[in-house]
Amino acid sequence: MTTLGTPLSPSATKVLLLGSGELGKEVIIALQRLGVETIAADRYPDAPGQQVAHHARTLVMTDPEQLRALIESEQPDLVVPEIEAIATPALELLEAEGKVRVIPTARAARLTMDREGIRRLAAETLGLPTSPYKFCDSLRELQEAIDTGIGYPCVVKPVMSSSGKGQSKIDGPQDVAAAWDHAMAGGRVSHGRVIVEGFIDFDYEITLLTVRALDAQGATQTHFCEPIGHLQQSGDYIESWQPHPMHPDALAKAHAIGDAITRNLGGQGLFGVELFVKGEQVWFSEVSPRPHDTGMVTMTTQWQNEFELHARAILGLPVDTRLRNPGASAVIYGGVDATGVVFDHIDDALRVPQTDIRLFGKPESFQKRRMGVALAFDTHVDTARQRAREAASKVKPRPAG
Repeated sequence: MTTLGTPLSPSATKVLLLGSGELGKEVIIALQRLGVETIAADRYPDAPGQQVAHHARTLVMTDPEQLRALIESEQPDLVVPEIEAIATPALELLEAEGKVRVIPTARAARLTMDREGIRRLAAETLGLPTSPYKFCDSLRELQEAIDTGIGYPCVVKPVMSSSGKGQSKIDGPQDVAAAWDHAMAGGRVSHGRVIVEGFIDFDYEITLLTVRALDAQGATQTHFCEPIGHLQQSGDYIESWQPHPMHPDALAKAHAIGDAITRNLGGQGLFGVELFVKGEQVWFSEVSPRPHDTGMVTMTTQWQNEFELHARAILGLPVDTRLRNPGASAVIYGGVDATGVVFDHIDDALRVPQTDIRLFGKPESFQKRRMGVALAFDTHVDTARQRAREAASKVKPRPAG
């Protein structure tokens, strides 16, 4: 039996989110609909999630002392990491001391905060198919790794970054130095380490939203959403759609990979498992132990979107991963470098049939910062994609004044 309290009372069920961007904001909304008291922490004030949570806290989450002080002060029932840049050793200590339950587990948060931990787990411990890879600590090591086995083309990523930041494709020797510099600039934490991966000639890539939730007997069961296709640019998602058609054998392999990696990570919650697919072959790419940016499409496609699924799973409630209808999402970029932007032509965007808009409320805009998303549904994915793109293109951010 799951019991939930009343917010802002001694009986409150309290959840602390570490990271309060657009994904955290939607998780907070889903938790509040279930009567949960929410605390939104982030590295900068007025983050999207902080605007809707019961409490807002600003701190350096990579500082273990600040993180411990926050958790010991707030005494939440659950700590939900929503970004990678967190002092995960502090979470592991607090979990071991019995002071907090980390979602899905503190170990999972540590392993997935950087690409090295999760890649070694997937390839070397679980034996999942992945692209060939090496980790490098210098430009010289990067060039040597490419020359002695990885080859061209290849992809370079910081070991710790989000939303494709610092990622680039290398087509030849002339690109190596620029790729190293780009990775150093794009990492969430100054780490000086990258992963270089051999390029897989895939047909498409998907996100397989995988949910670990309790059944009526209290046992953990694994559930899968329909595959989400997505289009990326410089490693950053710009469109997603659901469902993406897959050969039945490829889908079965995707489910097996999703089950294996999430079962090892343990705990409850939603995971975004990223996979490359060519015909019936499937390769593991990455996993996030939290809602995924490409999964924002589920706000228009599923009976329970990815944020509701995450909230329910971490609270021990039943989940429903069924598709309601096909749909698509398209990113709305800032387009300008400014603080407190305004958005013109929202009415024109919403006149596109069967569409919706989510503006995240980020206090500062950059040219390529994701400031919102357009959603569309239809009986045909291609129509939904076209409508989502059209609606997104009509929204025009500009500096205020």
